[in-house]
Amino acid sequence: MSRELAPYQIAERSIIKKYRKTLWNPFIAAVKRYELIQAGDRVAVCISGGKDSMLLAKLMQELERHSDVPFETVYLVMDPGYNAENRAKIESNAARLHIPITIFNTEIFDVANRATEHPCYLCARMRRGYLYKKARELGCNKIALGHHLNDVIETTVMAMFYSSQLQGMMPKLHSKNFPGMELIRPMYCINEADIIAWRRYNQLEFIQCACRFTESCEAQGEEGGLSKRKEIKNLLLLLKKENPDIEKSIFNALHAVCIETFPGWKDRVGEHSFLELYTNRNKLPD
Repeated sequence: MSRELAPYQIAERSIIKKYRKTLWNPFIAAVKRYELIQAGDRVAVCISGGKDSMLLAKLMQELERHSDVPFETVYLVMDPGYNAENRAKIESNAARLHIPITIFNTEIFDVANRATEHPCYLCARMRRGYLYKKARELGCNKIALGHHLNDVIETTVMAMFYSSQLQGMMPKLHSKNFPGMELIRPMYCINEADIIAWRRYNQLEFIQCACRFTESCEAQGEEGGLSKRKEIKNLLLLLKKENPDIEKSIFNALHAVCIETFPGWKDRVGEHSFLELYTNRNKLPD
């Protein structure tokens, strides 16, 4: 008689077996396509306590066990000021899934909640800085975040609609403030719907956004800064009814930008106009 598997073993097996095509394969595809992991890396896998970061942790565990490229992981949980219930939920889920987390405390929620403008933006920036700093203290050269394909698409559409720019979310970035550190997004090619399916299959319950500001807004029937992302998410769902491949089309478009067809663009140097090159370029067909 076969022995009964523990919850963490069932979760691991489901990644490799049941959800191989939708989770494991696109995860590996992103790691290889964008060259996210190199030999000798020490990666801080950042866990917020939600479904995305918890799945990322399990994916990275599997990769570390089976990869031909030797690297190390640290599973880092930053407590920005969670209430006791959310803190306990993160710890219990980590124990259930056999994720050896390292927790450190900050007062980010207190600082962000006192901000009169853009508390969510301030919170995100502070989180990133604390994660880089702690990861470097632990000897890491990279931090891994759990952003998925839908985050990439929604961020791009939001930037176009509300920030007047065509701006994507990169699969990896060099840190500007922490030299030698990189940010990587190994779940870049994974659909959120497949993450939800994995969570439900394993009967896992994770915390949602645990921000006090968000909780306060929801209690008052408001959505605050999150409303724009939800609006874009709903728009994409509507468009998907007419074109089931709309998300794939947007994602592929990010990899095939025709810069010569744009009247202007930005880079690290500054803003540019097509006129800079136009007079010295051979005439292109209409």
